[in-house]
Amino acid sequence: MSAERPSLPPVRLNTEAELARDALAAPLFVRAVGLARWAGPDTRVGAGGELVEDQLPAAAEHLALPADEDGAAYASEAWRLAVDTGLLDVTDPEEGEGDEGTDGEGEGTVTTGENLALLTGGSPQDVLSIWLDGLDAVHADATAPVLDDFADLVGEDGSIDFDALDWDPEAEAEFLDGVLGNLYLLTLADHGAGEGPVPLPALAASMIVPDDMGEPTDDILEQVSEAMMRLDDQFRLLEPIGIVEYRPVDEALLVEEGEAADASAAGADDEDVTRYGMVKLTPLGLYGIRARMLEAGVDAPAVGDLAGKGADALLDGIAHYPESAARAEVTLWLAGYGAEGAVAAAAELLAAARGTDEGAPLRRLHCQQALALAGPEAEPAVRAVLGDPELGGLARVWLAERGAADVPAPPEDMIFWLAIDTIAAQLDADGELDELQGLVEGLSAQHSGFFDEVWRVDHPATADVLEAMGRLHSDKKAAKEARKAAFKARSRAGG
Repeated sequence: MSAERPSLPPVRLNTEAELARDALAAPLFVRAVGLARWAGPDTRVGAGGELVEDQLPAAAEHLALPADEDGAAYASEAWRLAVDTGLLDVTDPEEGEGDEGTDGEGEGTVTTGENLALLTGGSPQDVLSIWLDGLDAVHADATAPVLDDFADLVGEDGSIDFDALDWDPEAEAEFLDGVLGNLYLLTLADHGAGEGPVPLPALAASMIVPDDMGEPTDDILEQVSEAMMRLDDQFRLLEPIGIVEYRPVDEALLVEEGEAADASAAGADDEDVTRYGMVKLTPLGLYGIRARMLEAGVDAPAVGDLAGKGADALLDGIAHYPESAARAEVTLWLAGYGAEGAVAAAAELLAAARGTDEGAPLRRLHCQQALALAGPEAEPAVRAVLGDPELGGLARVWLAERGAADVPAPPEDMIFWLAIDTIAAQLDADGELDELQGLVEGLSAQHSGFFDEVWRVDHPATADVLEAMGRLHSDKKAAKEARKAAFKARSRAGG
């Protein structure tokens, strides 16, 4: 393969300004900012940096949360995020002169963190950097163990038996990251058409059910059910940070043990899969999950990554992009030159398209498509390569499509060379079989005695292309001629 394929399709992200606005509007982030501005010199925190319990009602009231356990829990969650993201700085009582709390333990002090000012006076990148820290903190909370009865874990000596948790933090984080990665892929499916919500059962099954399994076993179905319940809790935690829109599992479908109840007993409609949870990545979620994948070393390209780079990087980079993403990338790249730089941009593209390596045909194909977006101002650069044996064919095609005058007729050897180059590019691009077959048959039909002449073409891909034509051509006689021509081409190359 000519160009290394990215492991994921390119994503189209909103602008950093739009994403920063979304981050600042995320409910949990809004509450964290609110508490960071509310905190003062009299605010008391525990040894772990948490807001002391008797101050939670006031914090909840400031955030207009209910005056109950849920309100206190939301306020505590927002406080932790404010500390984790540097909106607040906590001084541990062991480092300062903290007072004795009501439980006899020292209390710390809290001051405004440097990051709080960046939310109003910093750049969109500053805001997003702080938000990403928040996403990491929420992700860690989502993969933390569920403590149904914490007292059972405390021994007689007061120590905590962590082994009894049966919790593998790395495995939990890897599973959630895998789920989010699958959701990311499904969102980009069909070149961006897969932007609707995904049923939670399908998402859980994508991590549990083997690809080659026919009918899932009872054990597999039980694992999927358990994964669904865990993901339901996790997406409830992740939604307030702004990365997903989530419709939770209908509580009517649950029984006390946390398993799915009988649908008929619960009055549920088996056809209504939405009752089992639906999740969708937001534009901010696409940005956040991609950022986490990049940090983990995953190749996750985004449209615009190649803007400002050389034409060689552009043509290689878009080699296996979907057509719409490739056009968007080229448009951004050309915009960097402006109308006055169209000739220079076209000349750079043409220079990058040269070569006899395996990826050169696909580069020339994308060069031709890029030139189609360059506008008529690129004509001088295109005319300059009319005599080039590698670029003269595509230059004539470009000029002819624009109705240009005084386009010299191509010599016969250039026609055959362009035919081989075009098919080689399409083979590398893994295009639709019907389209490729039509191209093969159309090119061979344009010239009588095509296979008697084409094997002599001095192109590195001649033999491979002729073999492919022998496989693809629907006419048995023509297919046989293609295979014979491929043999001659290989013999010629070997000689």
